[in-house]
Amino acid sequence: MRAVPAWIDKVHDRDKIEQCIYDLAFKPDGSQLIVAAGNRVLVYDTSDGTLIQPLKGHKDTVYCVAYAKDGKRFASGSADKSIIIWTSKLEGILKYTHNDSIQCVAYNPVTHQLASCSSGDFGLWSPEQKSVSKHKVSSKITCCGWTNDGQYLALGMMNGVVSIRNKNGEEKVKIERPGGSSSPIWSIAWNPSKDEHNDILAVADWGQKLSFYQLSGRQIGKDRTLTYDPCCVSYFSKGEYIVMGGSDKQASLYTKDGVRLSTIGEQNSWVWTCRVKPDSNYVVLGCQDGTIAFFQLIFSTVHGLYKDRYAYRDSMTDVIVQHLITEQKVRIKCRELVKKIAIYRNRLAIQLPEKILIYELYSDDSSDMHYRIKEKICKKYECNLLVVCSQHIILCQEKRLQCLSFTSVKEKEWLMESLIRYIKVIGGPPGREGLLVGLKNGAILKIFVDNPFAITLLKLSTSVRCLDMSTSRSKLAVVDEHNTCLVYDINTKELLFQEPNANSVAWNTQCEDMLCFSGSGYLNIKASNFPVHQQKLQGFVVGYNGSKIFCLHVYSMSAVEVPQSAPMYQYLEKKMFKEAYQIACLGVTDNDWRDLATEALEGLDFDTAKKAFIRVRDLRYLELINSIEERTKRGESDNELFLADVHAYQGKFHEAAKLYKRTGHDARALSMYTDLRLFEYAKDFIGAADPKNSRMLMSKQADWAKSTKEPRAAAEMYLSAGEHLKAIDIIGEHGWADMLIDIARKLDKAEREPLSKCALYFKNLKHHGYASETYSKMGDQQALVQLHVEARHWDEAFSLVEKHSQFRDDVYVPYAQWLAENDRFEEAQKAFHKAGRQNEAVKVLEQLTHNAVVESRFNDAAYYYWMLSMQCLDIARESEEQKVAMLKKFQRFQRLAELYHVYHSIQRYTDEPFSSHMPETLYNICRFLLNNLTKDVPLGISKVNTLYALAKESCKLDAFKLARYAYEKLQELHIPSRFQEAIELGSLTVRSKPFHDSAMLIEDMLCYRCSTNNPLLNSQGSICINCKQPFIYSASSYEVLPLVQFYLEEGIGDEEAVSLIDLEVPHVEKKAPSRWQDMSGEESQTLKLDDGVEDTEEDPFTAKMSFEQGGSDFVSVKVSRSVLRSMSRRDVLIKRWPRPLKWEYFRSLLPDVSITMCPTCFKMFHSEDYELLVLQHNCCPYCRRPIDEPN
Repeated sequence: MRAVPAWIDKVHDRDKIEQCIYDLAFKPDGSQLIVAAGNRVLVYDTSDGTLIQPLKGHKDTVYCVAYAKDGKRFASGSADKSIIIWTSKLEGILKYTHNDSIQCVAYNPVTHQLASCSSGDFGLWSPEQKSVSKHKVSSKITCCGWTNDGQYLALGMMNGVVSIRNKNGEEKVKIERPGGSSSPIWSIAWNPSKDEHNDILAVADWGQKLSFYQLSGRQIGKDRTLTYDPCCVSYFSKGEYIVMGGSDKQASLYTKDGVRLSTIGEQNSWVWTCRVKPDSNYVVLGCQDGTIAFFQLIFSTVHGLYKDRYAYRDSMTDVIVQHLITEQKVRIKCRELVKKIAIYRNRLAIQLPEKILIYELYSDDSSDMHYRIKEKICKKYECNLLVVCSQHIILCQEKRLQCLSFTSVKEKEWLMESLIRYIKVIGGPPGREGLLVGLKNGAILKIFVDNPFAITLLKLSTSVRCLDMSTSRSKLAVVDEHNTCLVYDINTKELLFQEPNANSVAWNTQCEDMLCFSGSGYLNIKASNFPVHQQKLQGFVVGYNGSKIFCLHVYSMSAVEVPQSAPMYQYLEKKMFKEAYQIACLGVTDNDWRDLATEALEGLDFDTAKKAFIRVRDLRYLELINSIEERTKRGESDNELFLADVHAYQGKFHEAAKLYKRTGHDARALSMYTDLRLFEYAKDFIGAADPKNSRMLMSKQADWAKSTKEPRAAAEMYLSAGEHLKAIDIIGEHGWADMLIDIARKLDKAEREPLSKCALYFKNLKHHGYASETYSKMGDQQALVQLHVEARHWDEAFSLVEKHSQFRDDVYVPYAQWLAENDRFEEAQKAFHKAGRQNEAVKVLEQLTHNAVVESRFNDAAYYYWMLSMQCLDIARESEEQKVAMLKKFQRFQRLAELYHVYHSIQRYTDEPFSSHMPETLYNICRFLLNNLTKDVPLGISKVNTLYALAKESCKLDAFKLARYAYEKLQELHIPSRFQEAIELGSLTVRSKPFHDSAMLIEDMLCYRCSTNNPLLNSQGSICINCKQPFIYSASSYEVLPLVQFYLEEGIGDEEAVSLIDLEVPHVEKKAPSRWQDMSGEESQTLKLDDGVEDTEEDPFTAKMSFEQGGSDFVSVKVSRSVLRSMSRRDVLIKRWPRPLKWEYFRSLLPDVSITMCPTCFKMFHSEDYELLVLQHNCCPYCRRPIDEPN
């Protein structure tokens, strides 16, 4: 570091008496310097030291000045106890006073509040407030300073205390120096660096100590002992250095940690103040004798480079080693001024003021960045240049070179004839390295560490500035005093070439023939003897490794990637493929690699081309090279044929064709043209002579037309080439049915494959007529049947089956499945019958039934179960061996049909908001269902829903006992959360009701056979508790109908029984004229009686109904012929079940109750209900038989 004086001024008053400079302050932009000189404030221009204006306003010595951070105003404080605020235009705008002389002033960097300190107090003033708030202190304040964030003010005092106050003046931290009042604090400064995590305060006291503290008052490190009384301490703008002056009559430069680096300017008297110009390396000093000295500090670069490792000095005391390839950095802290640095392989030498440190790498890893101290040479050496080798240190002092071992033993010394300008280690075995030395007189020497004699390589006429030797030690590049780069052959001493405008030069360490040099803002790259390639670059070239150039600009070293394209193309022009490949390896773009590969391929340098194509991963060309190499091994050596293949690959087809023709490979040219769809060129190439080739060409052209989305042309070409199958494929894929039927009609019926393909396409295109015509032409009846089935053309299929009965199953089974899928179960059943597949019919229905239950479609489930039962009956009638099983199934399915039919209403009542049923109907339904659920509960039927509905409807009908029973039963079951609250509320509410059921409801449960009143719920089922006679229910309201079932005595057949009942007995004349209306019709059988006088005569049937009371078995009513004869046809309802079931007979005991029975499902209804339901649904509500369907 050097301090260069910029300007110096000496201040006198009018009487030529020297005025002491107590304080200085820079304007924040650095353009002006405010000086406290005598009782005036002087303003200087910092650029040349001219006095802009003296400011008068104080009556006594000015002790302190300070400039606000915003640059709008500055303040001065004087021994006359006053503070004056000045604007940046040098006008005084405000004055206020203290009780004692002003010692120091400081502006808050954020709020611009001014702190002014006197011997006994300090004041805080800001432009917003009129008054000044003052605070007493116990000792004289000598210095003050605000933290960077403006939150705290530090005060240095005469009694050795530093007091840290907040913005309101309250003391927060007190730092007491060990010397007390014997070492007064004379100057303090806060580090302005933004990188520091904590605020750091530098404290200089007259105990000749420099100390550092955190804001908390904790000391950082130990006290730094000084050899003088410090008067001022000042930081650089970024906080990296400290400037300090005092009784030693000079200013010194220190690191931010307090390590002394060097002297700035020696003076003749005490230095009272020193300041650093903002954001610069200029320092100004103010002295006792009135001297103002302005210095520029020049920090020289101290660094060393070896290959890709660069070491340089940072903050004057640290060394940073940078790996230029990996960008890794490592910092070595020396805590002393670093004077010289040298680096070589795994060695690093650092010269400090009193010693030299030798470091070595931990490992041999090329990317290892961990250094450790190997040796210390504790001696002071003066030298211009320092070089380190594996086992030696080389010191260069003007003309002298000294070789020292690491133990500081001087082993050799060389004395040169002129000043040494440049020295470099060029490698060699450990302990025998070679040095390249350039002298001022132009001599270039080679010195070996183990050889006392220097070898002269060359003698130039001008001084040497820079040197480098190529990797093979055969060429030497020199930059001389006239900025010329000269390249010599070391062996012959011949000048190979020279280039102007060079300030530094470097050979490429990976390529012998390449070097680069820099100068005049350009980087020049030269390969062999080719012209120079230039690009812009600031700085000096110091190394060249592969495609990276290491460039030093001011203090920073950077690795610049430079493409080696230009020199590579220079080699390519000369067809020097091997050399071009070597250059490309250093670093070129992918396009450059491709150009190299192509050029080498055309030049038939297959080895280089192969390497280059591998680099760009072009498999196509690699396959070509591979095939050429294989052919060469087999003995082919026709380079023209190889070149023809290369041209074909590159798209130069005509050149390739010419070469193929010349080498007698016409077929190759032809296949090339056809592969490329260049049919016109192919036709020109073969001419009209060869019909075989022409036909092949036509077929290939058709292939091409197909792939290029011209299918019609392709199809026509295939037809003309006789390739019917390919033509049919194209026409079929595009759906051109008219073209396809033309082909089908023209084809012979023996050509089955193309015909079947045509038929298949017609099927896919839904042209069933054409498909049918084609299959008929082929005589393929099975395919024809299949076609009709798939198209659902059942009539055509049936007519075919009539002629060919072997296809019966192929038609009826799919037909039946189709009908079942379309809910046409009766037709499906018939179709299954025709196909002889009754079991399948049952399976289909069972699956549909199961689905209906799972989906809670209980109405459908009931209907399907009824259908199933009837199908089981059909199977039982036709198959004797399955009869018993099927009749069991019939009974089961009949029961399930009725249960699901009933549960449908309950499920709708519980799941939907509204119900169309009357409460009585729902009440009856629930009771009927519970009476019949005595054994097992079928899938989907919920006892909870049933009991819940019963409980609600019972309450409505005053059947409170039954409701209470239902609620109690519900408590035993798992109740869904949606009913939980309603059920709990209902069960509580019903307890407030009477514990009995309505008498009217009990009377409704009268047995029409034995006149017993039955309970509302019966655990035995739907039978009388007394006579065990089953109840007959209406299939809509589920009220008990006044019907009693009777059986025929042995020997009476169904036909005879009907004829006997139809006989109308002779006691009719005893009655009034009959008012019966027999409403028998095709759809239903109805009994109706007009109101009349009851018959008082004993009825023979009534006598048959009597039985012995209390029997546990059911005694059925059996009637003889005489009883049958006595019955009126209008009182009897007959369920005429198909075989193998027997007919069932029922006698109405209340002839005035009109009852209707469905002739299909034999369910009984009140006639009014039935008629209403039939009007609503247009069919029977149970079996869904349409009303207009014949019985």
